[in-house]
Amino acid sequence: MDFASKIRLIKDFPKPGINFRDITTLLTDPAAFKQAVDAIAELCQDLEVDIIACPEARGFVLGAPLAYTMGKGLVLLRKPGKLPGKTVSHRYQLEYGMDSLEVHEGAILPGQKVLLVDDVLATGGTMVAGVELIKKSGGQVAGIAFLIELVGLNAREKLRNYPVVTLLQLEA
Repeated sequence: MDFASKIRLIKDFPKPGINFRDITTLLTDPAAFKQAVDAIAELCQDLEVDIIACPEARGFVLGAPLAYTMGKGLVLLRKPGKLPGKTVSHRYQLEYGMDSLEVHEGAILPGQKVLLVDDVLATGGTMVAGVELIKKSGGQVAGIAFLIELVGLNAREKLRNYPVVTLLQLEA
């Protein structure tokens, strides 16, 4: 399937100079969505994974069906103030500002092998934050998976110590 044709490009969003890759057009196509999740699962089949973690919000959209497909549990990495219990947090730089991610203490067990999943690899800030949360929780990063990698932004270099798989590579 030509997954790239299912991704809508929105120029100058959320601010001028940013080309936003909108995956909602892929998500509304049931065959494309299923095939994309299955293809990502296949790319990850050689990784030793205990649990999947994904950042809010678009990471949830891929992380949940991927966890289901792979028969793994799911850990949600949330924005500040969304989790009721004690949390571990990490602040990071986005391509268009600052943000922070949190995870419940104990959601990731020491030694657990974690697959991080998100929709787009752009600057890598969100996944670097995810890696830090996994490490702070005592887990091990087994790999990192994306639907789309925006080439030319050199984000993969920030994640060079981990296996990174992407279904699509598109120009930034």
